[in-house]
Amino acid sequence: MSEIVTQTSDGVLTITINRPDKKNALTQAMYGAMADALEAAETDAAVRAVLIAGVAGAFTAGNDLQDFLSNPPRGENAPVFRFLRAISSASKPLVAAVTGVAVGVGSTMLLHCDLVYAAESAKFSFPFVNLALVPEAASSLLLPRMVGYHKAAEMILLGEPFDAAAAVASGIANAVCPDESVVATALATARKLAAKPPTSLKLSKQLMKQAKPDVAAQMAAEGVYFSAQLQSDEAREAMTAFFEKRPPKFN
Repeated sequence: MSEIVTQTSDGVLTITINRPDKKNALTQAMYGAMADALEAAETDAAVRAVLIAGVAGAFTAGNDLQDFLSNPPRGENAPVFRFLRAISSASKPLVAAVTGVAVGVGSTMLLHCDLVYAAESAKFSFPFVNLALVPEAASSLLLPRMVGYHKAAEMILLGEPFDAAAAVASGIANAVCPDESVVATALATARKLAAKPPTSLKLSKQLMKQAKPDVAAQMAAEGVYFSAQLQSDEAREAMTAFFEKRPPKFN
């Protein structure tokens, strides 16, 4: 069976990391498969949201170090860099379900997801310094923004694991769920997102991800999109459904 399994249903593309014998450690080939899936999702109208999960009680143990030493990434089109570009620039909502270990990229990729659900067993870590490496996936920028400089310094410079409750308290995850239901919870959330007006959803994500440096500039950017959306078919359907007291349908 493939080490990266993809399936689209109810508007949700599910990407499952499936290498249980290695705690879902990622090889260059696996990065390539995930990059392919995320890139294809951008132009696939059947995909409204993306869910990323792992099998067998692990999210991912991070990079397969033996594979990376044997096949170090070279050039901007190396599979790992393609994946990082794809996840960081994804226009559609990204949801993650984390069980067990989320080491290195297993944690840094979460900084690019929109919603993260952590199982009670989840253990997060940024072990780069301990491996004589440095942070990647823009985590040296995103983590201090998300949790504050001193907390980020603790996580990155010490590189010690922390649990699901700490991830939620820091803002890295949205909620802690029982292990047996975390994927179902994340999938249900992804389906909720998939049922929403897709253009409004993408523009709202874009506004948050590409926020302007001051209030006036951000209000101006919002105003451009707000005016356009007010005249859109999506808004017409949403408001018509409201007055007709029925669920809206965004085809």
